[in-house]
Amino acid sequence: MNTKFSIAKKMHRLLFFIATAVIFLSCQKTIGNLDTINNSTILPDLVSTTSSSASGFVTDENEAPVKNAIVQVGNFTTSTDKYGFFEAKNVQVVRTAAVVSITKAGYFKGIKTYIVTANKAAFFRIKLIPKTTAGSFNATSGGVVTIPSGLIINFPASAIVNANTNAAYTGTVNVAAFYINPTAVDIDRIMPGDLRGLNTAGEMKLLTSFGMAAVELTGAAGEQLQIATGKKAGLTMPIPTSLSASALNTIPLWSFNETNGLWKEEGIATKTGNTYVGEVSHFSFWNCDVPNNFVQFNCTVVNTAGQPIPNVQVKISVVSTPHNAAYGYTDSSGYVGGAVPNNAQLLLSVYPNNCYTTPSYTQTFSTTNVNLSLGVITIPTSTSIATFTGTVTNCASAAVTNGYIILKEGNIFSRYSLNNLGAYSFSKILCSLPQTITFIGEDVTNAQQSPNVNYTVLNAGTNIVGNIQACGVATQQFINYTINGAAYTLTAPVDTFFYNNFQTAISIEASNLITSPPNATRANFKFSNQSIAASSSQNLQLFRANQIPDSITTMPTPISVNITEYGAVGQFVAGTFTGTLIGLPPANTTYNVSCNFRVRRRN
Repeated sequence: MNTKFSIAKKMHRLLFFIATAVIFLSCQKTIGNLDTINNSTILPDLVSTTSSSASGFVTDENEAPVKNAIVQVGNFTTSTDKYGFFEAKNVQVVRTAAVVSITKAGYFKGIKTYIVTANKAAFFRIKLIPKTTAGSFNATSGGVVTIPSGLIINFPASAIVNANTNAAYTGTVNVAAFYINPTAVDIDRIMPGDLRGLNTAGEMKLLTSFGMAAVELTGAAGEQLQIATGKKAGLTMPIPTSLSASALNTIPLWSFNETNGLWKEEGIATKTGNTYVGEVSHFSFWNCDVPNNFVQFNCTVVNTAGQPIPNVQVKISVVSTPHNAAYGYTDSSGYVGGAVPNNAQLLLSVYPNNCYTTPSYTQTFSTTNVNLSLGVITIPTSTSIATFTGTVTNCASAAVTNGYIILKEGNIFSRYSLNNLGAYSFSKILCSLPQTITFIGEDVTNAQQSPNVNYTVLNAGTNIVGNIQACGVATQQFINYTINGAAYTLTAPVDTFFYNNFQTAISIEASNLITSPPNATRANFKFSNQSIAASSSQNLQLFRANQIPDSITTMPTPISVNITEYGAVGQFVAGTFTGTLIGLPPANTTYNVSCNFRVRRRN
């Protein structure tokens, strides 16, 4: 530990009980290989790799699924589907700090970090933070940006450079900023990493957060900006009221390393009233934290028949301050684990999805300086646990072997595998009875899904849903287009699709963002949505493709988009168009374009 914080060492044990020191997040699915993790005298191995699997759901700030977000897990890249789901199987990651990174335009990166456990797949629920402009200032004169939460950033004069070229920047600086309250109920979903960090000695620590911030600087043309070498910006972070009394007079400042998924100690913040004030030399995520030693914990949640209860929410809180807590989610085997304070008394609570007021199960436990496993936790029969069984068949009434069941409770989605007979069986803790749940069967091989099947659960116990036929709703998404006779094709899920329905127009874009080299094929077009329906005709307003070098084209003759399909949100829009575009003068290049498309509606 840094010697300048040694006077606070006696308070650290107290902080385990009175602050949000419990870090029990879905991104910490580990219990093994702890000799290099919770022993602060041994530097962690951040080089050795191993095979791991990870999956999860990504939502926006309104809990809606985020489709087509780019997901990076170790050396593997994929994207989220229409439910916000992603999965990476048997990919190479750093053993002690595997990183899952979510990128979506308009949002800060969503990043989770976990330690790999053999034969365990990590599961996440990730909520993206909108990248909203909080203010702007002139780089030459400097300025102050304040957001309603109380986060204040003070920029000195002539302190901004282009992040890529390091050249001095003198124009308008746009500041996107978001304050992350460490006591928020969704803290486990929105914060980056797993609250492990490296102190100045390079030792791994578990961090107790008193406030975090996400900050990004961009120029007038959208270029990435940073603080110039040798300069610093002032950062003022509010301290939550419930943590103010226990907040130390000085606290380490930590920046987040997006590459290794860990926080890094980089300075000091001083308590001033109900805020922490410090200086930072660059911007990403910043955190005011007290570092502590920790032990690793795990358990497996099952029903009375021994069947795993996957994707269930688990809360770990300090007994003396139950409002200070964080959350985790069991994986497909019912397993969940994480880092918890050593020498502390803790409360484990298990909650149904989408219902967080009354736990279905609680258990207290104490930690020492030794890693702890609670083993199998059986949820009693007095709890409303329903087991769902059924099958999924394709359009030919044969078993779907390459597919899955999607379950929707309110805004919460879950996904369950099918066996080689197209059957499924899983257990869920219910919020209340009766409860209506939506099932959707997916046939990946034939790109078909079932219509929504609403199933009302009247009683706990076994529920035979029966057969769901994944047929009737084609899931194919494609854009096929030709330019002067040359054909190009984009298809999901290999390629990434974007759909937006604005007030007067629909914009559709697709690109092979996850291929190498990226953007080898990319198309974007926009058409009106006036009285849009199947068999309607809409005006094409824009067509771009990277095979057309002209940045602007005109249409000498209006081009009609013939809509052949227009379903509800979550279903599909499809159509065709053919016409001529003219490029910029003096060349006035002619581009004869034709296109047929089918894309899932997002809004």
